[in-house]
Amino acid sequence: MSENRSKARHRRRRTAVVVGVPLALGAAGAMAYGGAFGVFGEDAEPKASAAASATAAPAWAADVADGFASVDAKGQKGTYGGRDGKTVTVKTLADLEKYATAAEPYVIVVAGTINMNPVGKEIKVASDKTIVGSGTSGQIVGGGFFLGTGVHNVIIRNLTIRDSYQGVWNDKDHDFDAVQMDGAHHVWIDHNDLRHMADGLIDVRKDSTNVTVSWNKLSDNNKTFGIGWTENVVTDITIHHNWFRETEQRNPSTDNAAHAHLYNNYLQDDPGTTIKSSYGNYSRGRTKMVLENSYFQGMNNPVTKDSTAALVQRGNTFSGTSGRNESGGTAFDPKTYYGYTLDKTADVPALLKAGTGPRAAIGTASTAGAVSTKATTLTVAKDGSGTYRTVQAAVDAVPANNPSRVVIAVKPGTYRETVKVPSNKPHVTIQGTGASRKDTVIVFNNAAGTPKPGGGTYGTSGSATVAVEADDFQARNLTVSNDFDEAGNQSLNGHQAVALRTAADKVLLDSLIVDGDQDTLLLDTAAKDKLGRVYVTNSYVSGNVDFIFGRATAVIDQSVITLKKRWNGTSAGYITAPSTAADRKGILINRSVVNGDVSAGSFFLGRNWHAGGDAALDPQATVRNSTLSSAIKSTPWSDMGGFSWKDDRFAEYKNTGPGAGAASSNRPQLTDAQATGQEVADWLGNWTPAA
Repeated sequence: MSENRSKARHRRRRTAVVVGVPLALGAAGAMAYGGAFGVFGEDAEPKASAAASATAAPAWAADVADGFASVDAKGQKGTYGGRDGKTVTVKTLADLEKYATAAEPYVIVVAGTINMNPVGKEIKVASDKTIVGSGTSGQIVGGGFFLGTGVHNVIIRNLTIRDSYQGVWNDKDHDFDAVQMDGAHHVWIDHNDLRHMADGLIDVRKDSTNVTVSWNKLSDNNKTFGIGWTENVVTDITIHHNWFRETEQRNPSTDNAAHAHLYNNYLQDDPGTTIKSSYGNYSRGRTKMVLENSYFQGMNNPVTKDSTAALVQRGNTFSGTSGRNESGGTAFDPKTYYGYTLDKTADVPALLKAGTGPRAAIGTASTAGAVSTKATTLTVAKDGSGTYRTVQAAVDAVPANNPSRVVIAVKPGTYRETVKVPSNKPHVTIQGTGASRKDTVIVFNNAAGTPKPGGGTYGTSGSATVAVEADDFQARNLTVSNDFDEAGNQSLNGHQAVALRTAADKVLLDSLIVDGDQDTLLLDTAAKDKLGRVYVTNSYVSGNVDFIFGRATAVIDQSVITLKKRWNGTSAGYITAPSTAADRKGILINRSVVNGDVSAGSFFLGRNWHAGGDAALDPQATVRNSTLSSAIKSTPWSDMGGFSWKDDRFAEYKNTGPGAGAASSNRPQLTDAQATGQEVADWLGNWTPAA
């Protein structure tokens, strides 16, 4: 998009009547998808799973653990849970207990709130199980799970487990944990919200080993996360990307662990709250601990060790902490056991605020228009170890009008190419296979003004590194970038340089990095009269000018939006530039974080793009329940092309952070009643994104 637009006619200010897509998904509040996995009956009989077996399994069902839970040991090859068994959906305690304790493998989808009876009940989980919440709806209230001696290959994922608290803070009488294991091995605890329990949120006890705890939110608890309670030194545990907030002790406490690898965790103790941290990470006994790139904010005694333990620190940040901060001894090199990629320590708070806890795209599957045959996988590898060496070659190999899901699995590497998924190739997934979204990169450097080989220039939409024109497209776990050198091409007319363009409906972008400068992410539709829904989650989007823009009905949810300086080092720009039709929803930024190394008060949340000077358009952008850095202007919306933004649809709701502000004529805020009509479900309608 050009920064300069021809002056258009002003139109009379009006109150718009917003006509959205039908609301068919769940109730008000944070994203609730209601009856996801509805192909299975309420009683979760196995025959329901058999009926669904003809459909392609969602990608989350094949996810496996990283860290020490991925290491082959004790006769177990990694941790993959119940993926080899049937998938059932449960809504009652009886059904949950029935399948969790069964001898055979199961993927158990918790689709609703299950209250434990009696309070404090811990279901005794058997081996080879995946227990996963359906989107953000799966909750266990008043109890949790117990994994006994020899239990192995268990995944507990995407659940909220809460509220067994009995009113006594340092409770000695009620051992009510969210997840307790005594002698279990190969366990993955991932993307859960664990809080307010009578005892521990997680207890890894009595020689339990090969455990990975990742991307969880742990809060409002006293004895939070204990490891050990054994004289033996056998426990191997990885703890990464967890957000500890308002937790007093055991964050975690690690006793006699053979190898404890903690990295990219965020420990936060806010001032003025009733819960005060007594200590953070604690290495004791004969524990060998490696602590890397974690962020400690306001914690008392953030890192402690006793005289018999070893603790090696690397790259950690301590902000407003006090008391003991210790290290010493020789530990181990985690990379001799498994590969991993560290995020920058400075990014950790924003990353974890946006990315921890249950995810909408885990544990869900769409029944509408379900693909009827098993997915096909095409492998891409630069070194020739795959079927194809380029991503485009794999896309070209997808048959026209393919009826079923095709997964293009891209091995780690940098792929300097442009990729186009044409409209006659639906149901395509491009997925990086590396441990991190940084491992697989698709990058090119076309700009709007770049000359085309056959004459002319690419234009803004044609500059995209990856262009998606096919419905039901998905991209996961990779980086899409446009590295056009704006400083080195000042003579070029047209510096818009798109990294990713979508012009389709039902597009899911999960766990991506989308990086550019001007016009990074173009969210378009196939035509002016076509609906184009896009759901972006757990992702990073970076840029400086209009870098999230277009006419699509688009949600940016639980993601990080990073502001970048201009080519000349100045700070100025706009996040969004919607060009929404009057009868559509525009851009919704929800539960996300805006950050970046730019000057305070230098960026607008957005401006109104009337593409082609079309006065009939009614651009819409809503930013809600998000954390805004000081870079956001106190008057955060701007006019564009001669049109007043006040004639269009721009609003905020319950944002926080130094860039948030009170309601005014220059800063519209939704009322609570209005906000109930501007939630994720209102944008997505009858589509439930399912990875």
